[in-house]
This record gives sequence, structure tokens and C-alpha cells, in this order.
Amino acid sequence: MAKDFTALMNQLKNKELDEFEVTPEEFPAFQKAFMAFETRKRVVGQAHKGGKLIYRYDDGGQNDDES
Repeated sequence: MAKDFTALMNQLKNKELDEFEVTPEEFPAFQKAFMAFETRKRVVGQAHKGGKLIYRYDDGGQNDDES
């Protein structure tokens, strides 16, 4: 079953997830969802051995504890 990358990116944005992994085989499906994601510039990937990518959400340094 294919991953719902839009849902995963929304979970990153909403701080429900810290990160998720994309394998080389999954990348074409991820890229399609990524290009359609409204805040894609904040979804940051880091490459690892074997072509695995780890994506996290950069909220621009905003902290919920700051009021």
C-alpha cells in the first residue's frame, strides 16, 4: 500500500510527526505530492546512505512556548 505523502507532510506541519522516510522507490509518488503541497518550501529532506531520504518540517524557528 502506497504512503499518503500529503497526509504525512500535513502531520509534519501540524507537529504530529517529527519526520518521515522516503525510499528511492517511493520518491516519484512523494515528489508529485510534494510539488502540490502548499508549504513545500518548509519540508526539508536529508539524504542518507542507500538513497533513503528523511523529511522534516522547518517551521522557521517558531516555538509554541513563545507568547
